[in-house]
Amino acid sequence: MLRSMFAGVSGLRSHQNMMDVTSNNLSNVNTVGFKASRTTFEDTLYQTIRGGSAGVAAADGGSNPMQFGLGVAHATVDGVFNQGAIMVTNRSTDIAIEGEGFFAVQDATGQQLFTRAGNFGWDSAGNFVTPTGNLVLGWNGSAPPNATPPATGGAAAPINVAPADLVGIKDIAVGSDGVISGRDATGAVVYIGTLALATFQNPNGLNRVGQSTFAATAASGAADMGTAQSGARGALKGGSLEMSNVDVAQEFTQLIMAQRGFQANARTITTSDEILQELVNIKR
Repeated sequence: MLRSMFAGVSGLRSHQNMMDVTSNNLSNVNTVGFKASRTTFEDTLYQTIRGGSAGVAAADGGSNPMQFGLGVAHATVDGVFNQGAIMVTNRSTDIAIEGEGFFAVQDATGQQLFTRAGNFGWDSAGNFVTPTGNLVLGWNGSAPPNATPPATGGAAAPINVAPADLVGIKDIAVGSDGVISGRDATGAVVYIGTLALATFQNPNGLNRVGQSTFAATAASGAADMGTAQSGARGALKGGSLEMSNVDVAQEFTQLIMAQRGFQANARTITTSDEILQELVNIKR
């Protein structure tokens, strides 16, 4: 069989993967905190017909290697972690991150996950939770809520307030430093807790696990937990959400490029088939 046919098949596969990634980006264009992905390709092995050689002075010139490429492979699917647009919701438990960092949450199995989606709320047990029930991590105040900001030393834990105490707190808001505060029946300020933010040496190494969450891996490195506006961590904006960072215009351009690449490789296979047909028909 012709090498060009196998190269064309590899091109079809790679551009199909590109279409899959682009389609996933577009399907999440309105997903809170979603981070887009991009695809990159790389050429594959080469069949060497003749190796390169050095010239012999005053006798013979050198020759370059002669190689035939064997197609393309999908190299990476990289995350794009640039800032998404901030949408003001005026909902007190909606929180957006402006800058670096991820909210830390804990699922039902106790696994620590990370997200940029800040559409949180309080459940009936007084837990600060995500829409899927994951517990939002940070540092709690004393019970009942303290009159001074909570200490942020030690490991982050689920933020929780006794339901009876939570009922008596009004005007709950989140500051740019992640401190959750409100007012009691007398109008005095009370502090509920402080949200934790995590940063990573290599965010592209995070593993996407669904529900707008990521898990740390050996490639990403361990989470560096701390408070907003400390170190390289960004600031928080209460009453707002970070929307998807998908650029629709760019994604449609990627769709066109994937489609044209798929068509070109399909044409390569068709042409290779026509050449084989001509060879088969020579005998006639």
